[in-house]
Amino acid sequence: MDYGAISLLPTGLVLLLAIWSHRTLESVIAGAILAFIIMDGWSFADRLAQVTTQVLMDESTAWVILVCGLYGSFIALLVKGGGSYAFGEALTRRLGSKRGSLTATWILGLFIFLDDYLNSLTVGATMKAVTDRFRVSREMLAYVVDSTAAPMCLLIPISSWGVFFGGLLEKNAVAERGEGIAMILASVPYMFYPLLALVIVPLVIFRVIPLVGPMRRAEQRAEETGDLGVFEDPTLTVESASHSRTSVFFIPMIALLGFTIFPEVDLLRGVMLGIAVTLAQYLLLGIMPAGQLFDTCVDGLKSMVPVLSMLLALFVFVEANNALGLTDYVIARVEPYMTPALLPVLIFITMSAVSYATGSNWGVIAIAMPVAFPLAEALDVNMLLVVGALLSASGFGSHACFYSDSTVLSAQGAGCRTYDHALTQLPYALLGASLAAFSYLALAVL
Repeated sequence: MDYGAISLLPTGLVLLLAIWSHRTLESVIAGAILAFIIMDGWSFADRLAQVTTQVLMDESTAWVILVCGLYGSFIALLVKGGGSYAFGEALTRRLGSKRGSLTATWILGLFIFLDDYLNSLTVGATMKAVTDRFRVSREMLAYVVDSTAAPMCLLIPISSWGVFFGGLLEKNAVAERGEGIAMILASVPYMFYPLLALVIVPLVIFRVIPLVGPMRRAEQRAEETGDLGVFEDPTLTVESASHSRTSVFFIPMIALLGFTIFPEVDLLRGVMLGIAVTLAQYLLLGIMPAGQLFDTCVDGLKSMVPVLSMLLALFVFVEANNALGLTDYVIARVEPYMTPALLPVLIFITMSAVSYATGSNWGVIAIAMPVAFPLAEALDVNMLLVVGALLSASGFGSHACFYSDSTVLSAQGAGCRTYDHALTQLPYALLGASLAAFSYLALAVL
């Protein structure tokens, strides 16, 4: 059934409720319920239950729940074992200012490009021990972290993003078999949004681009009152300990990253073995008794329950939008205006809007590719330019959406409210998107 413009209503409801209530989880749930009411009337509960069960049974959902839950346990061990405190003390002695601490956060984010989940959770949890000492608001920390998560995964596609999109390029016969990632690398010069998002961060840190709106107020609050905007489980609160030493931080982190990378990228294997190494080290050093270690793992897992609830609601909402045909509707409305010159910029603007509105950073791009690539071929448009526009739109949606997984996890890692993080970083994400759109338009004119 073609729902037409009605397919826009659930997403509109989510955005309005999020802005009005400042509560993202409830807003996404309400949007999903409205979508199922549109499709099934007052018997919506049956389909809602069916889709929720299907989402929970999906292999990808199970992977996300396991990875994020175990990251909570890993981070809790670093915090309670004193590793985060020791790392913060060591780094603080080498950094003399707020700008230095934020620059170090940005640089660390550039190196952890294997997956945006890994980046969002580990960089934020690691660096808040440093930035807190310089009265950096948690919203500013979350912005810096989020701005390197998805953008780096796109620009260096030896990542989960690269594997996914590379496979889609091959499936759509745009790239030869086994050449998908190579094509992504070739399109990097045309990925204007992730490139700009990365460049804007240091410009904001050094106030070349001024603080505006909610971010300015958050930083003023932190500097003048010492209220950093902390919103996190006490399990993840960095604390000192008599046994604090940098080895208690570096050995677990090296184990986590090493087992994640080798012999091939696998976040679940990495975090499982990272926890195992951490437990063994802490037991050998007598940092905590076995009972307390396992209690800490459970507490860390519990701390991720709000995040996992948000991700589950998001996945159900994405399925509801797919059933309504939202992405197909938007593409159909824009398609008549796509000329050879305007195709890249219209693809970027349209898919950025859909990705932002739905919180689906991979799914909507997968839906758009079978339409965008034949259009590009028919209009004789540079295919690398179209790939760059599509993946840039995915990066913007991941970065800017109030309820995307990257936004939720960056807020969790930095220890602030999801809504506060989304609102404070939005002006800078929109700046990057505007400059990216102008760049695609400039290429059309030249």
